[in-house]
Amino acid sequence: MTVRLRPHHLLCILTHVGEGYSPAFTANLAVIIGRIGAGEDVVIVDGPDEICAPLLDGSEPHCHRKSVVARDRAAADDIGELLALPLEPGTRLSLDEAVIQRFRREFAAGRIRSACGGCDWNPLCSSVAEGGYPGAFL
Repeated sequence: MTVRLRPHHLLCILTHVGEGYSPAFTANLAVIIGRIGAGEDVVIVDGPDEICAPLLDGSEPHCHRKSVVARDRAAADDIGELLALPLEPGTRLSLDEAVIQRFRREFAAGRIRSACGGCDWNPLCSSVAEGGYPGAFL
């Protein structure tokens, strides 16, 4: 199987420590991170992905906001530059341990974080990265 992710969620999975928008969201995210950790590939999608699923029931879910779309573009640009490939819908990635470690180093150094500006979770993610990713699920 393949995990469908929007670009900015490639960053979110690095620092997930069990917190989230709701219990359903955090449980779903833990399952998805488990699948990635078990070796499932990722395919980049445009718009809501498997992580967004528990948030799509409400009126005007944040997954469709312009700020989230802008985060996707920024993350796609940063990660695409890092990997030297265009990160666009349909791009497939294998997130093995070496890739995850590279993403973590670049995230902690601030080089792939332009998508994080204005995100409510930025302080938590910064703390997790600065501490060396203790308790991160991936």
